[in-house]
Amino acid sequence: MSPARLNALTDGVVAIVLTIMVLELKFPAQPTLHAVLAVLPLLAAYLLAFVNVAIYWNNHHHMMQSDRKVTGAVLWTNHALLFFLTLFPLVIRWIDDAGITPWPVASFGIVLVCAAISYDLLERALIRAEGEGSGVQKALGSRAKEWISTVLYGAAVPCDFLSPYISVAIYVGVSIMWIIPDRRFEH
Repeated sequence: MSPARLNALTDGVVAIVLTIMVLELKFPAQPTLHAVLAVLPLLAAYLLAFVNVAIYWNNHHHMMQSDRKVTGAVLWTNHALLFFLTLFPLVIRWIDDAGITPWPVASFGIVLVCAAISYDLLERALIRAEGEGSGVQKALGSRAKEWISTVLYGAAVPCDFLSPYISVAIYVGVSIMWIIPDRRFEH
């Protein structure tokens, strides 16, 4: 199987996730500064989720440019990644309802950890599908950035119960680390 259909499915799911997230946004209740400030936590959660979904899409796009073969394992690991990306609107809604509190912010972190792990599994499945000389394997290198990200996400989850703002800072820091698309696949 060629990767074109997998890419089309991924593009469609990501578009739906982004659409659902924006539809969850609320207008300020009144045209006042106080009302605008009341929706800022939701806007911040939306921005962070949007950036993370965009990072995954960008890196997925770049990685799939190096791939020539899709197997059942690749399909299922891609579905796992899409599953976790589709949870972003749910955790944003919870953050909106409960505020920047430990459980919703920890859930956001758990979704980030699971998305990172599923992306790693997708990379591995793509490498196995192509075997020796895999374009994905050649491009990946040490993968230190992936491991650091996953460890930071995992460490941030228990920090939510000390202060959710510490965890949010970690999530933002990791996102900043990934803002530039994965250049390893551009060569």
